[in-house]
Amino acid sequence: MSKADWHRRSLLLAAMGSLAGAHAAVSPASELARSLPRVKIALAASQSLYHLPLTLAEQLGYFRQAGVQVEWQMHEAGAKALNSVLGGQADVVAGAYEHLFGLHQKGLNFQSFVQISRTPQVSLGGSLRSGVSWRSFADIRGARLGVSALDSTTYWMACHWLLANGLRLDDVVFVEVGSSPGVMDALRSGAIDALCNPDPVMHWLEQRSDVRLLGETRTLVSTRKLMGGAVPGASLLASADFLERFPERAQSLSDAVVHALKWMQTAGLTDILKAVPASHWMGDRAAYLGAFEKLRESYAVDGLVRKDEVLNAWRAHTRLMDRATPLRVVSERTFTNVFAQKSKSRFLA
Repeated sequence: MSKADWHRRSLLLAAMGSLAGAHAAVSPASELARSLPRVKIALAASQSLYHLPLTLAEQLGYFRQAGVQVEWQMHEAGAKALNSVLGGQADVVAGAYEHLFGLHQKGLNFQSFVQISRTPQVSLGGSLRSGVSWRSFADIRGARLGVSALDSTTYWMACHWLLANGLRLDDVVFVEVGSSPGVMDALRSGAIDALCNPDPVMHWLEQRSDVRLLGETRTLVSTRKLMGGAVPGASLLASADFLERFPERAQSLSDAVVHALKWMQTAGLTDILKAVPASHWMGDRAAYLGAFEKLRESYAVDGLVRKDEVLNAWRAHTRLMDRATPLRVVSERTFTNVFAQKSKSRFLA
């Protein structure tokens, strides 16, 4: 073998050794990711502040640390996300607690197993492009009111505001517009006259004088005033069958969420910006942080569901139901704290 051939062979062997070393360095992490149990979570408004604890749990690596890999299924409304779970396309839904009341009315045994927020976190505002002054809720009579979907939290909360202000549900025309930033186009084009949606969309529209707010449930005080007491907000919901068959996966999800809630208690605005993808800011990080500040107290502290808050939510929800519908829901059966209690102890939340 010539000296030149020997030199080329040495270089080739060195390169192969480097590649093998690099493969060995990344292989264990890759193998771990592939070996983690996978859970499919369906949700709407995935980039909204409504799901901030889930975003943080993913971005900070808490799901992986807890031993689970999450696959997200994005939908335009909570009702559609729930349907994907009922249809077997997803395992868990992240959404409004009120979904459980409808499920139990149908004899479907689903439960909240970790609470994400403690207010509904939606606001209702009238378009300032419509020419209406929006001095009070009386101005909404006859309006086309945009909600993410019927049987979603935006629809239910809009109904609560109407009834609380002496209006009937048929005093407005409900229009399903989803919950993505595209709802702003519906408002600006005149397709709807008013909108009920989560933040940062509503805060962004408010800051740009596109809407005048008539109602909000961002804070504990405003929520209690409208709902007659404290109520649970967003939760992770799953069938009792899933929780019984895969308790380790449910525990991992609960651990990751409670870990994120614990992190949020001391996180500064800079910490939030670093952790949240820029695509969630809607092109305006100052507005995003302003919306977060208004919602900060609305997030759950320890993931536990409170029985009295569930009872308040059930009483409020019955006001929206057809009087002919039999009330078969036992509110205590709509949640379990088995998983969140363990998570609370682990993270001292």
